[in-house]
Amino acid sequence: MLFTSPEFILFLAVCLLLYYLLPKKCQWVLLLIASYIFYFIAGAVYPLFIFGTALVTYTAAVVIENHKAKENKYISEHSEEFAERETKKAYRKHGKHIRKWIMLAGLLSMLLLLGVFKYSDFVVENLNSLFALFGSEKEFDYPDLILPMGISFYIFQSLGYLLDVYWEKIKAQRNFPKYMLFISFFPQLVQGPISRYSDLSKTLYQKHIFDKKNFTFGIWRILWGYFKKLVIADNLMVVTSYLFDDEYYNGAWVLFGMLLWAVELYADFSGGIDITIGVAQLFGIRVQENFIRPYFSKNITEFWRRWHISMGTWFRDYIFYPMSVSPSMAGFTKFCKNHLGKKAARYFPVWIVTMVTWLATGIWHGASWNFVLWGLANGVIIVITTTMEPLYAKFHNRFPKLADSRCYDAFQIIRTFLLMSLLRMFDCYRDVSMCFSMFISMFKDFDIHALTKEEFSYFELPFPMYGVLLAGTFVMFCVSLAGRSGSVCEKIAKKPFIVQYVLFMGLFLSIVLFGAYGVGFDASQFIYNQF
Repeated sequence: MLFTSPEFILFLAVCLLLYYLLPKKCQWVLLLIASYIFYFIAGAVYPLFIFGTALVTYTAAVVIENHKAKENKYISEHSEEFAERETKKAYRKHGKHIRKWIMLAGLLSMLLLLGVFKYSDFVVENLNSLFALFGSEKEFDYPDLILPMGISFYIFQSLGYLLDVYWEKIKAQRNFPKYMLFISFFPQLVQGPISRYSDLSKTLYQKHIFDKKNFTFGIWRILWGYFKKLVIADNLMVVTSYLFDDEYYNGAWVLFGMLLWAVELYADFSGGIDITIGVAQLFGIRVQENFIRPYFSKNITEFWRRWHISMGTWFRDYIFYPMSVSPSMAGFTKFCKNHLGKKAARYFPVWIVTMVTWLATGIWHGASWNFVLWGLANGVIIVITTTMEPLYAKFHNRFPKLADSRCYDAFQIIRTFLLMSLLRMFDCYRDVSMCFSMFISMFKDFDIHALTKEEFSYFELPFPMYGVLLAGTFVMFCVSLAGRSGSVCEKIAKKPFIVQYVLFMGLFLSIVLFGAYGVGFDASQFIYNQF
């Protein structure tokens, strides 16, 4: 029962009816029950995983906060024992050490759970390959464990909460059922975003009355997500599934496929997030934006501030920054300064932390060498980009008119789009060797005349649908442009009723008439479900 299924629409309608009929104090309880029903339908044993995640991180956070409170109380009640600053400092250091081990126990247990279910097959595969390389006949059996839906999202969300409590950025939630709702809120279970407790809790537990405007905006957002997913992404999937599964489609087909995949992935993922935000909005709950016009980015660093924002900020706040200010990195910086010079001390630590962060990001995306290399490639490009910033600044100062021109802006946007599209080759092809083979073919066997109408007829997509896809992509582009100056929903709401009606019916009928349904399509499956 995923977002684009009729069952989900019925489930949502029932939940909304009960939500606004029940006493306001029971609304969050209904959401908790609905979330576990949603997850139970996806897999009968899945609620056990999300319940276990909630129990471990909730307990660890409460124990950490209680220990800190007892420490403060003891120091306050025995002030004479801590008259000397060093005594008090040593006592607090010992307490922090205990809390750190509690935090690490919770963190490592969750990462172990994620590792077993997401990466065990990958580990076994590589161990077997290593044994074969050295002539050993030893071979491990594959566990073939079922990956619970959304496990990466809710585990990272719970770990973010635990670390925020440990760092005293937030207070621990003492009501366990309410914390369970934070972890399991069903609109974000499918593909995120990875919400922060400090953000989601502001509206998640509030009492909500029916708000016509908010409800209308939620419906608009859901329809827009369905349009992206069903009309654009799922129709493009018909073509890309052929292009990426057969080495026959090399040369010019590779570049063409990368461009199609860029549009498909954006339509699929941002469409799913639109549905998530819209569904939450129907309940009066605010979920953070996860995309802010990423294809208008002028460099890869800016792109990752606009694409999958919740993931990027998670790795930044919980891996990049803590590593950057850790004692070991401070020691490495000092070593570089003493033995390699000030420049090395300025750059080397940042390079290492960046590469580790992006290696972790790649591994999070999937259990394959494709994603490992994808993460490292992003890290390398970001290192190069940030290192060359002084040169860019000199260029801007030397040629201010060119640097500030729209033509140069367009060049940067197109360059970033193409670069990100090429990096996504690791997403598309089944292994690293095929990925590099197809990349080389773009230069070795490039022939634009290979893209013939006869070849397109093999993709089992009616030829007029290419016109629909082109028009749909243009509409997405126009909506993105309109969003630069404010909320598109707010702008539509200011239009006359007849304009709103025409836009609504046009969007609705486009989904009904041009959405990908029937044999060969799985309209309920989002690309990011695998994470």
